Formats: sequence, C-alpha cells, structure tokens
Amino acid sequence: MSNNDSLASSPWAAFSGPNLGYVMDMYDLYLTNPEEVDQDLVALFKQYGAPSVNTSNSTATSTVDAGNIEKVLAAVQYAEAIREIGHLAADLYPLNNQPKDFSRIEANAYGLTDADLINMPASILLKDVPASVHNALDAINYLKSIYTEKIAYEFSQVVNKEEKNWIQSKVENGALKTNLSADEKKEILNMLNKVEGFEQFLHKTFVGVKRFSIEGVDSLVVLIDELIRRSENRGTKDVVIGMAHRGRLNVLTHNVHKPYQMMLADFAHVPSELFLPKDGSLEATRGWSNDVKYHLGATYKAPNGSTIKMAYNPSHLEVVSPVVTGQARAAQDATEKPGLPEQDKSKSLAILVHGDAAFAGQGIVTETLNYSRTLEFNTGGSVHIIANNMIGFTTERQDSRSTVYASDPAKGYEVPVIHVNADAPEAVVQVARFAVEYRAMFGKDIVIDLIGYRRYGHNEMDEPMITNPTMYNIVHNHETVRALYGKQLVSENIVTEEDVTKLQKDIKDELQTALDYVKEVGKGHETSLEMPEAVKNGAPKDIATAVEKERLEKMNEELLTFPEDFHVFKKLGKILNRRRDPFQGKGKIDWGHAETLAFGTILQEGTPVRISGQDVQRGTFSQRHLVLHDEQNGNEYVPLHHISGSQASFAPINSPLSEAAMVAYEYGYNLENEKALAIWEAQYGDFANMAQVMFDNFISSTRSKWGVKSGVVISLPHSAEGQGAEHTSARLERFLQSSAENNWTVVMLSSAANYFHLLRRQAKTLGTDAVRPLIMMSPKSLLRNQLVGADVEELTNGEYRPVIEHNTTGQDAEKVKKIVFASGKMAIDLAEKIGSGEGYEHLHLIRVEQLYPFPEEEIVEILAKFPKVKTLAWTQEEPKNMGSWSFADPYMRELAGKGQKVVYVGRDAHSSPAEGDADSYKEAQAKVIDEALSSK
Repeated sequence: MSNNDSLASSPWAAFSGPNLGYVMDMYDLYLTNPEEVDQDLVALFKQYGAPSVNTSNSTATSTVDAGNIEKVLAAVQYAEAIREIGHLAADLYPLNNQPKDFSRIEANAYGLTDADLINMPASILLKDVPASVHNALDAINYLKSIYTEKIAYEFSQVVNKEEKNWIQSKVENGALKTNLSADEKKEILNMLNKVEGFEQFLHKTFVGVKRFSIEGVDSLVVLIDELIRRSENRGTKDVVIGMAHRGRLNVLTHNVHKPYQMMLADFAHVPSELFLPKDGSLEATRGWSNDVKYHLGATYKAPNGSTIKMAYNPSHLEVVSPVVTGQARAAQDATEKPGLPEQDKSKSLAILVHGDAAFAGQGIVTETLNYSRTLEFNTGGSVHIIANNMIGFTTERQDSRSTVYASDPAKGYEVPVIHVNADAPEAVVQVARFAVEYRAMFGKDIVIDLIGYRRYGHNEMDEPMITNPTMYNIVHNHETVRALYGKQLVSENIVTEEDVTKLQKDIKDELQTALDYVKEVGKGHETSLEMPEAVKNGAPKDIATAVEKERLEKMNEELLTFPEDFHVFKKLGKILNRRRDPFQGKGKIDWGHAETLAFGTILQEGTPVRISGQDVQRGTFSQRHLVLHDEQNGNEYVPLHHISGSQASFAPINSPLSEAAMVAYEYGYNLENEKALAIWEAQYGDFANMAQVMFDNFISSTRSKWGVKSGVVISLPHSAEGQGAEHTSARLERFLQSSAENNWTVVMLSSAANYFHLLRRQAKTLGTDAVRPLIMMSPKSLLRNQLVGADVEELTNGEYRPVIEHNTTGQDAEKVKKIVFASGKMAIDLAEKIGSGEGYEHLHLIRVEQLYPFPEEEIVEILAKFPKVKTLAWTQEEPKNMGSWSFADPYMRELAGKGQKVVYVGRDAHSSPAEGDADSYKEAQAKVIDEALSSK
C-alpha cells in the first residue's frame, strides 16, 4: 500500500541524480510489469509509494555514495525488520526460558556492516531523529532499544495508514519509555506489595484452599488500575471487567475494592454480607444456591461518580467477554428517544482478561473480536489483557496452539498487539497509558499480552512438578516481581530496604486484623440464602396487556405510511398493505404483524427494544420487515422509528454469523439496561446449539447462583416440516431439562395473539423482581397460517394464555373421552385435521402454549369440565426422547384423575431429531396425527 508520509522518512530521500532516475524508472516499470522489478524494490514501492525529490534532506543525503542504492535499500529493510519482527528478540519472558531470534535483525543478514550504516544518514530510517542519533547505525541501535526490550509491538497487521503511523510515531518517539516520578514508582511498589501480601496471607492462613492465585502476573492489578485511572480522566463513567478465575480474587479486592473483610469472610465461612460497606459503595449479590468465591462479581461506586464492575462469571473461561461488551454497549446507549439508541463510546470501557491457552484455544474470542467494529455491537474498543502464564492447566505452548503467541488470533482482525514483560511494572504502566490513548484515538480493540508465569499449580492443591518440571525448577528459584521491583527502587534511592520490609509487615498486619474482626463478628452467624418471594410466586397473572383498538389502528396506519421519496419494493409493498385488512374486517393479523404492533406499543410505553440475530430485519422467513430498503437506491427506512407517541429507542440488528457471542452480548445488554427488551433470534432454532454454554452457565441459573436478574428473550424457530434433521429442532428438551425454581419461561406458541400479549407481558416485568428470561420455540410455516392469526379483538380484549382450548372441540363435555395435548405446529396440524370438529366429538384438543412453568392450574380447571375422559394423550412431533414429553409426563400423571391413563402419542425415540426427507416426514406425521385423533 502507498505510504508516502511514513514516519520513517522516505528512503528515496537518500538518492539524487542518476540513482534517483534509476529508481524512478523502476517505479514506472513496477506500475506496468511489477514482476520484472526486483522484489525488494517492489516491497518498498508498496510501502513508500512513488520516489520523489525531497529537498529538505539534501544535506543529509550527500553522505551517501552515488552508487550505493542496494546498501540504502538494505538499510531500510533492516530497519523495517526491527519494527516488524523485533518482538522475536525482545526481553519478554520473566523466566527467560524462551528462545530469542536475532537472526533477522543483524546487519550481516542484509549484507551490511557498521561502516556502511555509519555512512548513511539517520533520516532515511527515522522521521524524528533524536539528538543522540547521528547516523543510520545509531538509528538501528535506537530502534533495537525500542523494539527489543521489555515491551514489544506487533502492528504491521493494521491496514489503516493513519492508525499505523500514529502507533509507530508513539513507539519511536519514546512515549512508552518515559520515566515515572518517584511517587508513581512508590505507588506501584505499594500496589505490588498488596497483591503479593494478599496471596501469601491466604496461602499460609487457608492452606490448600482453592483461590487460583495471581502470582506470576501480579502486574495485572497494576495494569488494570492504570487503565481505570486513565480512562476516568478521559470521562469514562463505567468500567466493566470480565475475567476467569485466575487472579480474580485479587482483582476484585484491589481493583473493584471489595473489602478485605468480605473476601476473608468467604474463606472463613462467615456471611460476607455482614461486612458490606455501610456507605453503599459496593454491591455484591448472591443467589440462594450460591457459587464459589472466584465466580462472584461486584460493583464499586467510586467517590468520583464512576462505577467499576466485575462481571459474574462461571469457569467456562472466555464466555464472559461478550457478556461484558454487551454491558459496556448498554452503558453507552441512550435509549430514551425514538430511533436508534444514541451511543457515547467514551461513557464505558470493557476490560477483558484472558488466559493464554484460552485466548488462542476458544472460538468465542474470535467471535468477540469479529463484531468489535460492527455498527450495533462496537463499544469504542475493548482492552484485552492476556494474563499470560505460559501454560494452560498442565499444557505448555507447544501443545496448546499453532502460533508463536497466544495473541496471534487478534492480528487477523487488524488489532494491534503489545507484549510486555510482567516483571517490568513500569513498562506495564506505560502500556496501559498507551492503550487508553489508542482507544480514544481510534475506537478499536487493543491486546496487551502480559507475559509472566504461574507460581503454583493450576490451583493450590495441584503439584506442577509432576507435569512441568523444567518450568517449575525455574519458577522455584525466581524472585517475585515485588521483590525485584523493591530492589530496583532501593538501588535508585527512592525507598530504603526498611521501607520495603515495613510495607510487607503492614499488609500482613492489616489482613490479620481484618481476619480477627471477621471471626469475632461472624460468631454464630451462618449463611442463609433463600429464594425471593417474587421468584417463588412465579410470573404475576394480573399484568394487563390489551391495547385499545384506536391506538393500534392509528399505529398500524403510521407503519404503512412512507415518505414520498421512499420507494418500497413493489412486491413487498403489496404484502405490507394487506396489514390494513384486519382493521377493516378482512383477514387476520399474522405473526410478524402482531410482533410489530407489540413492539410499537412497548416503545410507546417507554421500554426500548433491541432485537438482533442473523437476518432479523427482514426475518428468516421474510415475515418481519422491520427495516425497508428503497428499491431504487437502497436507502433504509425503519417504520417503528416514526410512530407517534414513541418514548424509547428501537434497534433491529442483523448480527454477524455467530451464536454464543451474540446470545451472551444480548444477555449482557439486558443486565446493564434492565429496562431494555433485548431479544436474540436464531436463524433456525438449532443454531442455538452453538450457544449452549450461555444457556447452561448464565441464562438458566444466574439468579440462583449470583442473584443476577435477566429478562433476555431467546427466539428459536422450531418445528418439523420435512426439511431434514437440522433446522428442525431447537432442542426444546435441553431447556426443559434445565427448568426449575421458576428460572425462566419456556413457551411454544400457536397463536399470534398470544405472542403479542407475551411480548408485552415480558416488557412490563423488566426491571422488577418478577422478571425472568423468556425462551420461545417460535414458528416457521405457521407464520402465515390463518389458525395462528389473530383477530383485532384478541389484541384489544385478550391476554396471554398458558393453554388454549381449541374452539371446535369439546363442545359436548359428556361425549369427550380423550383429551389431546399438543404445542406449536403439532397443535395446528391436529387442528387442521379436526377442522369444524365434526366426527371428533370424542376428543378435546388443548394447545399447551407454556411448557414451563408447567400450567398445572389451568389444566386442572379444564379437566374438571370433562368428567367422562379416560385418556390424556400428550402428542408431539419430536422423537419420544426429545421435545416436551419426558418433561410433561410426571406432571400429567400427577394431574390425571382416577381411572384416567396418560399416554404418549408420537414418534419412537431416535438419535436424530427429524426425518431426512419430506416424504418420510409426511408419512410419519400422518401416523402421529391419526393415532392422536383416534378414539383409542
């Protein structure tokens, strides 16, 4: 790429006369036949562009021999090699147990001698030449001092020229090598002393108790502290930290300011809530089932008005990263006005702490990097920190990845990477300052590879010498960063040895005093956590969700009125215009129409709506059309941005082709903005398989583990339609298996009206104690089915119904001998077969819309109306070992009356969720329907 204003002066400045003419001729040839030009020159043309006369360097270039083109070009290549691969020779590893590669940053690799370099001006290699640099040899040595010491850089992957030049300028102008003041150095030592003292106290006081020590990357706390401080100075009000268990307790204590007493209480089995700060500066919740201390989070409210949050996180390493970025985006979005949310990227910062093995090994890392600069998922740049222990559980780098560095996946996303030696805390502080400035300048992610080691095993009961003796023989003889830095400051006459000793004693005394107090206050207290009444009671049943007809009709007309200069695709225009018909007594409101009306009313009531997923703007089945495109110029128009009375933002977002990260992001968004209706929709329900960890570790159980409330909505198209095994099942059985303690609502609807009311009910519970996630098996072919469609009156007078009695069966209660229960498409297939009900007087069809919490009361009321019933048949299209049968079976047996039998009607158990072709599907489905509707 052309780079005429590179920070190193153009090498063409070294040429004049015939030599410059030669280079210019080669450039002309390069433009037409690049294959005929020497590849070294081609590389320079790509980097520096066309050769040109630079009179400002004429005096400097006079020292270059007239025929020395190759030497000058070689010198430029030499300097570029230092910039690009100097990191391979850098002093990055505290244990000094990794090879350093100098082979490509030595003069002889380029056919150069020191004498050659002395005879060249420094200005051909550096733009801003320091006073101490007098020639190219000095410039080379200067570059080595920049690129091969305790900090190393990788930014050649950055494509944007301005961005790349800015980074290079900062690096080569010495911005990351400035000296800290004596007070700043003392502050670093004090922090390192607290970090180490905390770990050593726990290690000796609570022997063998798991804490996943930070020791070996102690500077992580210093790094995070500087990131927070510098970001707050730039106006950041919310800092959200996501990390796994390694070092988490130390970060919680020293960066999130969880008091020593609370942390020690967790180890001493004393209720930590006894020691919550009385000033309300810290929020830390727990659920009734609780969780281990190194999964818990907290929120600190600083005196300056900012908040620092540690996200609650299970052991599944990297999955918290998208949760945290979702929280950060929600903190940046102003959602009080119609239209898209107004984003202020400076308001919040996401700090994501990764393990080295996990960063390289887990795909959700690259999912998170991939969406980091997309319009509706960017947060103005996250700061990624790899707390690099140089080891996984027991796996060293040669077995854990195929790349040189754990950070290498980030380079594919044009993210700059800075490696820094964790035993060089001053360098760590400089890197933090650079990262904050870079983010503010370019709004992009940046990776800090904090390279250290792990002092103990994977946990405090693990013996690392069993599997990694070479590394741990070095570790056992390696001084801690606190000890090393203390000696450095003593040698610099900033502190005395007595000062260092006193710091150690002070932290030990402080912790012992805190523990003594915890034990005294905690006597007789036991942790007793109970499920809140709002959870025990289930979802409230008195939420009014009906909407006046006049309001709906006015909104509907506004949704179908477009600007004069907007040209709707004609075919789509005809489809949308049919949405007027139900308000004129013709036809029904289909699924997508009911959804749009629900969204509109929710916005009018002040609740922001955010729906994301693959192709949600149009809808996978071309049913939604939230965003319209001008057929002449492609301009977008969002009708819901233009309805009257709207008091909140609406964001319909086509997401990247990712599931786990997107589900996590929307979950995080709702955590931060508890009043926002955040919805993620899978393109097909089976796509949710890729996000299973999010359902298992977060959405299903966060309230019981951590006391964290969520109202996120998950929409999963689900039904068998002869399209093969995949794209059929959203694995309903998995969600039902995790259903307990009123943790969420699981539905499989067969009514557009029910969908309208359910969305409105969900919106009204947001921000209340009654809130819970909503898992919805949504329809595909039913989207336009007339039996699913709603009359206007069902929206204006109705309510959400967990079960629906089919209207053409059960007319004569005395004749009903069989009640058939079914959900979703199965229920509608049965209803279509039943038709008017003639010939089916022996049965009654119950459409079970809500599967969890199981609607026992409603079913009991229905059963009471049919005293002659002998058979309760649960019918489903999924195989017997899948779907809802296994979940519903015990409930149905408990509800069955004396003499009533409960039977399953459906396919046998299978390993695959559906038949592989349309013909076999139709045959199997017909058998199920016939058996379900038979009199047997």
